[in-house]
Formats: sequence, structure tokens, C-alpha cells
Amino acid sequence: MRLLYRLKERTPIIYRVRIARSVWSASKLLAHKMTINNWKSRGLIAGGIVLVLWAAVTLGVHSNSVEAEGDRVFEIHAYHVAPGKMPAMETRFRDKISKLLARHNLNVIGYWVADEPSDYTFVFMVAHANAEEAKKNWAAMRADLDFQAIIKAEQSEKLVEKIEVRIMRPTDFSALR
Repeated sequence: MRLLYRLKERTPIIYRVRIARSVWSASKLLAHKMTINNWKSRGLIAGGIVLVLWAAVTLGVHSNSVEAEGDRVFEIHAYHVAPGKMPAMETRFRDKISKLLARHNLNVIGYWVADEPSDYTFVFMVAHANAEEAKKNWAAMRADLDFQAIIKAEQSEKLVEKIEVRIMRPTDFSALR
């Protein structure tokens, strides 16, 4: 700040005006070239966003692996929800079950619902370091009193008609291992 003040003291007014005009012209030129409306800038920004998202997903998925990739298993849970009960199901998972799963080291990869309004399917995928870890973590989850309260509430609310669980192993050419 003092340097700028001293520069103003020692620089004649005519030069300060010329410097200000040059800075203004340069900033207008730079703004014109780098404007967000410029299609090249939008393409670079979009490409940068895609790259950052790809890196975040890749690192996030692989950071959950604890042991060798060859032992890793995945569980796919498909809940067939009673008609009209999907909002309650999503709320239950958002507010309660997702927190319990995280508490018991059940690493959820994602939650999905069917795109077709007449299909009442709620799906989520869990990643495990190996089959033994999966058994241990699910046993701890079932013993949790909060989870037992949710099961008791399900018996009266009847949100779910049917549950399908599949344990899967990744192929050697799978991007998610």
C-alpha cells in the first residue's frame, strides 16, 4: 500500500492517467478474450469440471478399498417398495439407514430408484474389502438397537414388499474393483 502511495506521489498526473487508461484497455481486452460466453472458455470449463468429477469419483471409490482388489466383493440390494411408499423409503434411508450403514463400515457406493414411475424399485450397492468383513459388519449392523427399531417400524409401516440381495465379485475388466 505504501509503495502505491509513493508511486502516486512521485508520478506526474499525466502519466497516472495514461497508466490507468492502459490498465483499463488491457483489462477490457483480457475480459473479452476470457469471457464465460466465449465458447472456447465454456468448453475448457466444462472439460475441467468433468475431469475434476472423474478424479473425485475414481479416488473416492478406490479410497474405500482396504485389502487387495482381488478379495473385494459388492452387494446389490434391490428393495421392491409398496406402491405410494417410495418417498417414505427414501426418507428412511436418507435420514436413518445411511448413517447406520456408515457407522458399521458398510461402504455404500450409491443409491438408485427406477426412472419409470410405475416401477417401485429402490437399489443400493455396498462395497466390502472381502466376504469375511461383509459378514462381520452386517452382524454388527443387525445387533445395533437403532437398526432393530427400524425393523420393528417396518413391520407396522410395510414399506417393502420384497428384498433381493446379490453378492457380486468384479470381473478383471471392470472399472470398479
